[in-house]
Amino acid sequence: MVEQKKYCLFLATPDSEFVKKAYGGYHHVFVSTFGDEGEHWDSFRVVDGEFPEEKDLEKYDGFVISGSSHDAFENHDWILKLCEMVKKLDEMKKKVLGICFGHQIIARIRGGTVGRARKGPELRLADITIVKDAIKPGTYFGDNEIPESIAILKLHQDEVLVLPESAKLLAYSEKYEVEMFSIEDHFFCIQGHPEYNKEILHEIVDRVLRLGYIQQELADSAKASMENREADRKVLETICKNFLKGRIPTN
Repeated sequence: MVEQKKYCLFLATPDSEFVKKAYGGYHHVFVSTFGDEGEHWDSFRVVDGEFPEEKDLEKYDGFVISGSSHDAFENHDWILKLCEMVKKLDEMKKKVLGICFGHQIIARIRGGTVGRARKGPELRLADITIVKDAIKPGTYFGDNEIPESIAILKLHQDEVLVLPESAKLLAYSEKYEVEMFSIEDHFFCIQGHPEYNKEILHEIVDRVLRLGYIQQELADSAKASMENREADRKVLETICKNFLKGRIPTN
């Protein structure tokens, strides 16, 4: 009998009313993107101080750290605790997929620098350029040809300013030097949101506009970027799953 695979999701953001009503919460958004039939997924709302016991970390085959409205360089108690837990996972060589805030947390704990985005925030569908020479054929993209670029939904005001020395840059864009990176074969990080769809981003745009966090011009620009094209969600799902499920050799 094949042992059931177990995965752990660190949720660094609360569920919006829209996500709860439309998808049953972010847990289901992530599992529908990265999960496969027969797997077991646990979620811990780390933003509310909910963490697994350290003794239970070994039972998981992989971990995902979500995005957040908080800054990865802040020193709130829960962020410091998350950093310590990710350091432990690093020691254990556990596979960790970091998304947006999670991408920045991993850079932080490995000695990189995270701060406010030098060219300003991003809220739109954007293209990231793949560093093809840094990716071995048959790894992240499987048997598919490695593309020149990928379209991904972006929502962030911070960035990785300086990569950890041990990191390998895998993608960049016009606005940001670090869009995707890996460390050894157990950390894989993406600044954008492979788990988001157009409806989720539209709702976030409307909500932050209503709250006065962005101007109408930025909201209009964000929606316009998604009018005639979609994110390459299937490609992003393949990349993340190939990493998280151990389907690729060390690269």
